[in-house]
Amino acid sequence: MPNVAIVMGSKSDWPTMQNAALMLDKLGVSYVAKVVSAHRTPNLLTDFAEQAAEQGFQVIIGGAGGAAHLPGMIAAHTHLPVFGVPVRSSQLNGIDSLLSIVQMPKGVAVGTLAIGEAGAANAGLLAAQVVGLQNPDVQQAIKDFRAEQTATVLAQDELVLPSL
Repeated sequence: MPNVAIVMGSKSDWPTMQNAALMLDKLGVSYVAKVVSAHRTPNLLTDFAEQAAEQGFQVIIGGAGGAAHLPGMIAAHTHLPVFGVPVRSSQLNGIDSLLSIVQMPKGVAVGTLAIGEAGAANAGLLAAQVVGLQNPDVQQAIKDFRAEQTATVLAQDELVLPSL
């Protein structure tokens, strides 16, 4: 049974949101990815969010561009943690998405990540950290990932100018 649901408003959001899936794969966390539009399939969104806990999900990652109501509307219908990823839009380069997701009213929480691919990857990492609270294997995978990052940086500590 998957621990994390990755949902997005449109299939065109997948190039961004797949970064959450890649991070979850790397950390050994099971997930399901699907399209659930806040505006075009509002009944599907409500059904999904209301049944998410019963289906065994522990965390929901919602990615959306433009008006970006998806993460907030999911959060309104579930008690599970919801992490919102603003997807870069062509009109305002994702600023509209960011503001839409981050400006939640008091009492309906959505953890908002950075715009785009980095935000999606970090949403996957954050979701894994939540799952890791109850899963020692995932917790160890996160520690190993962090140690890899440290080793990579330390291996690049000396920089030199190229010869002209």
